[in-house]
Amino acid sequence: MKKVGIVSCYFHPNYGSMLQAYATQKILDDLGVENETICIDGIKSALNKTKTRYYLRQFTNPDILAGTIWRIGKRTLYKKWKKDTFGRQAGIRNACFEAFSKEKFRVSSVYQSREELTAAAKEEYSAVLVGSDQLWLASNIEADYYTLTWVPDQVNKIAYATSFGVSSLPSYLKDKTTAFLKRIDHIAVREEKGCELVQQYTGRQVPLVCDPTLLFTAEDWMCIQKEEPIVSGSYIFCYFLGNNTEDRAFAKRLRDKTGYKIVALLHLDEYIKADCDYADETPYDVGPGEFVNLIRNAAYICTDSFHGSVFSILYQKQFFTSMRVRKEGVLCTNNRIDSLFDTLGITGRKIDGSEDVEECMTRTLDYPVIHEKIAAFREESMQYLKDALAQKETDLAEV
Repeated sequence: MKKVGIVSCYFHPNYGSMLQAYATQKILDDLGVENETICIDGIKSALNKTKTRYYLRQFTNPDILAGTIWRIGKRTLYKKWKKDTFGRQAGIRNACFEAFSKEKFRVSSVYQSREELTAAAKEEYSAVLVGSDQLWLASNIEADYYTLTWVPDQVNKIAYATSFGVSSLPSYLKDKTTAFLKRIDHIAVREEKGCELVQQYTGRQVPLVCDPTLLFTAEDWMCIQKEEPIVSGSYIFCYFLGNNTEDRAFAKRLRDKTGYKIVALLHLDEYIKADCDYADETPYDVGPGEFVNLIRNAAYICTDSFHGSVFSILYQKQFFTSMRVRKEGVLCTNNRIDSLFDTLGITGRKIDGSEDVEECMTRTLDYPVIHEKIAAFREESMQYLKDALAQKETDLAEV
């Protein structure tokens, strides 16, 4: 019997990316569906070249220039200048990601071209499933891998919780986006804005499903972590990917109020100036399992991360989420957090860093009710996935 091929961002040294990719594989395992994650080692260079050309074409766009292009240059230069500090520490963390990836993922043979991918899809797979994460960003649509355009017509194509990441796409991508979306047999997305975009481009009304990490309970996630805390004592766990000093200032005021130490993961996707000199403990030997352990055992969590928020909710934590990008634009990905909180009825968690800490500490969440909503959301999402794998109609009627 043919297996399901998973198209995911399993290789990226980012906690959310790797955990959602693992969760996608695990849910198929739990359903008894034979599967493997498609290895992109052979085509990664070509994909990166296409994405680079996309960013170069956007060089006059101030949002892109101030964002992705500047970050890439800054990260490269800092690693060169500080090889004995940042570069070495980043290497320690990357080794943890590599160890997790090698242990947890079943990957396919190495395909060297789109032609090989197409042939393999036809011969090896009953379905190809793409998701989750921000795989339909404009740069990825240009790279044309996560779009599944290389999968033959006769092979079942499924999108599970795939995200556009943003609330709008460049107008010049309209035809390309419409074409690839219409070829996918079953589409479900992670954010309300994603539902709107699919309807805008194709006329299809598609379901909202939960991120793969939410398909499992807090107890289920014990399978990748140690039972005992990896950090002793009471602590505030900080997981920031953005460069907002207000976020760190809020965490320091929370430390002053509680007396708890700050444990922070620093310089994650890039070198972050705001990360310097605000935390008490800054471990680097932290892979995805250790990341979940740090959230599970924290007294408080401060984050600007979607998955940082997800695991805080799963472990029923007192957490505060700031917005990584403070204004709307092509790089703004805040809608994924807004959609998550709206779906689960979560209020009082979003901050901008200027709030009174003592007042924030009094805010409560009705976690029993929230987890009832998660359970219902999980069941609906699972039914979509089962129906899509069985080639049953899961999308709503076209408008």
